[in-house]
Amino acid sequence: MKNMFNETEANEVIARIEQLTPDSQRQWGTMDVAQMLAHCCVTYEYVFENKHKKPNFLKKLIFKWFVKPIVVGPKPYDKNNRTAPDFIMKGDKDFALEKGRLIDYIKKTQALGAVHFDNKESHSFGKLTKDEWNTMFYKHLDHHLKQFGV
Repeated sequence: MKNMFNETEANEVIARIEQLTPDSQRQWGTMDVAQMLAHCCVTYEYVFENKHKKPNFLKKLIFKWFVKPIVVGPKPYDKNNRTAPDFIMKGDKDFALEKGRLIDYIKKTQALGAVHFDNKESHSFGKLTKDEWNTMFYKHLDHHLKQFGV
């Protein structure tokens, strides 16, 4: 698994994103490429923006017990998995804008480094280790970049 806190490895992921075009076609799923980029930004919006409502205690407990092991565990995501409502993208998205936002979030994450994220509270799962944060960041991006053949 790539280390999103390592500049070289983060840049390798950015290089994959740079291969995408507005005409990139999905290999599975329903999102177009611009929607996918916006979808991938949500993980970072949870960290850097106060844009999404935090789950209540009961939902957070359910997320922590049942969803967290899938999100931060080593097993790759299956194709066509269900996603949380915040991650569902409807309507047209601006490809260039979403691509730029995602790349900026990756660069910001890498610049802050692993120490910044170690034991940092997540939006939905409670405190995560730096390795869990890294897995969450990389695994989600890798899944969707593969979805679009890069």
